[in-house]
Amino acid sequence: MSKVPATIITGFLGAGKTTLLRHLLAHAGGRRIAVIVNEFGALGVDGETLRRCGIEACGDEDIVELANGCLCCTVAEDFIPTMTALLDRALPPEHIIIETSGLAIPKPLLKAFTWPGIGTRVTVDGVIAVVDGPAVAAGRFADDPAAVARQRAADPSLDHDNPLAEVYEDQLQAADLIVLNKADLLSGDALAAVRAGIAAALPRAVKLVAARQGQLDPAVVFGLGAAAEADLAARPSHHDAEDGAHEHDDFESFSVGIGVQGDVDGLIARLRAVAAAHDVLRIKGFAAIAGKPMRLAVQGVGARFTWHFDRAWAAGEVRRGDIVVIGLSGLDRPAIEAAIGSETVAA
Repeated sequence: MSKVPATIITGFLGAGKTTLLRHLLAHAGGRRIAVIVNEFGALGVDGETLRRCGIEACGDEDIVELANGCLCCTVAEDFIPTMTALLDRALPPEHIIIETSGLAIPKPLLKAFTWPGIGTRVTVDGVIAVVDGPAVAAGRFADDPAAVARQRAADPSLDHDNPLAEVYEDQLQAADLIVLNKADLLSGDALAAVRAGIAAALPRAVKLVAARQGQLDPAVVFGLGAAAEADLAARPSHHDAEDGAHEHDDFESFSVGIGVQGDVDGLIARLRAVAAAHDVLRIKGFAAIAGKPMRLAVQGVGARFTWHFDRAWAAGEVRRGDIVVIGLSGLDRPAIEAAIGSETVAA
């Protein structure tokens, strides 16, 4: 009996994982695909986005959301039962796609594919790491190695590990394919520099492809045949010595409920100001805009924001919004909530 192939899509916050996933589903060619979406934070924005995408391969019964927890930390409690339920269906999926949280490290999840009951039925066809090209070009995930070395030499007791850099590097080092997303936003020199930086961080040769808005031929992503669960030694992690354990105390996430907004520009301006003033990593969510029959979907990475109206409000549905804020621990939640505001105007 052949194993069901699984593709793991990893990548840092806002890199474009869900955009890539939607593109793959839209071009599935009739293949039965089940999707497991994992988010850090209680509000499941990515799962909701997929359910409302209007793609035939995107039926509610095929989208399984594991929210408010990290898959790499809750393998036994969440992932294994979910996988077993999918495989035990009368008509099991022909392919499984797992989108991890932006804060997840992939290796503990890879190890789960060796568990009894899973390892004999599923194989990891490939790990896809999605990279936000402009963010990496801006040095968002890397410290100055020389400066760190000088500080450590002066005071060996200091610990200057960057948790963002560790997560980013762990995702790259687990990958079988790296998607350098938003490449169209980079100059030729910046693109070359990002490529070189990624290559320097890799323990082995890994194919890298540039993409715009996650648009890749599924043939590039599916059928890698990596059997990654049998190749763990070639995928080093910063947390190998800890048996895969890692802390999410470095990060925090919360949701801000908002009322009907007067206009899109005012909301985006406030969100940009919050991101800049509080060094927020990621802002995403939904909003109701006065006079608009459709819901606004918002995605922000640092000061860069995109938005679109994703679906019509249902008859009788309460028009309200929720904005998820993700950043390093120590965010000033009251100040952020006050700055985002709960503006309510006539719908």
